[in-house]
Amino acid sequence: MTTLSKNARIAGFFYLMLMTAPLRLLYIPGALYVAGDATATAGNIAAHETLFRLGILSDLFTATMTLFLTLAFYRLFKAVDRSLAVLVVILGGVLPCAIYFFNVMNDFAALLIVKGGTFLAAFDPHQQDALAMLFFRIHGQMINAAEVFWGLWLIPLGLLTIRSNFLPKLLGWWLVLNGADYVLQSFTGILLPQYDDVISTYSFPIMFGELAFMLWLLIFGAKERPMAAAG
Repeated sequence: MTTLSKNARIAGFFYLMLMTAPLRLLYIPGALYVAGDATATAGNIAAHETLFRLGILSDLFTATMTLFLTLAFYRLFKAVDRSLAVLVVILGGVLPCAIYFFNVMNDFAALLIVKGGTFLAAFDPHQQDALAMLFFRIHGQMINAAEVFWGLWLIPLGLLTIRSNFLPKLLGWWLVLNGADYVLQSFTGILLPQYDDVISTYSFPIMFGELAFMLWLLIFGAKERPMAAAG
């Protein structure tokens, strides 16, 4: 295995580690959140405290892995374009990591509220439930905002893939489209939330770009193509 292919597979491995993210992003909201019912939502959080805490750990783990992932991509692509490789680290590692770590405070706040305590005596039970649901919802809105960076970092990553001599250009273009779609979904969720589901449905195939890229890195690694012989 060449050093190039080894670096590609390392990046693919860290990409695979991000597969824990759906626990907090998808499963926990679907399992615990009850639309329009703060009391039921707070009750679900209290009744499934271990699951909720696992979601917090999932966010922290994902944040850490994003840093390792983008640094692995920097190592892989720095010879292609160092400036774009640095941009990948900033947009895909540093900024999303900060948002993840900041966002877990909302979950901790919701958890502290549903567990109760004398410091909450100023609020009646219904107000406490409403506060817990508020922090739970703020976590979701922060994720919607974070989608901007989930998309922006894929654009320089896609361009690096296109310009490289060791990965398929198709994967690069797919990543660029995937990144643009994340940004579109974020803007839609903020400006036109009523169309969020429509955009998500029609753009669903584009969102497989990251998965295809990760699988290619893990299975095939990277292979430097020989330069064409001079005529």
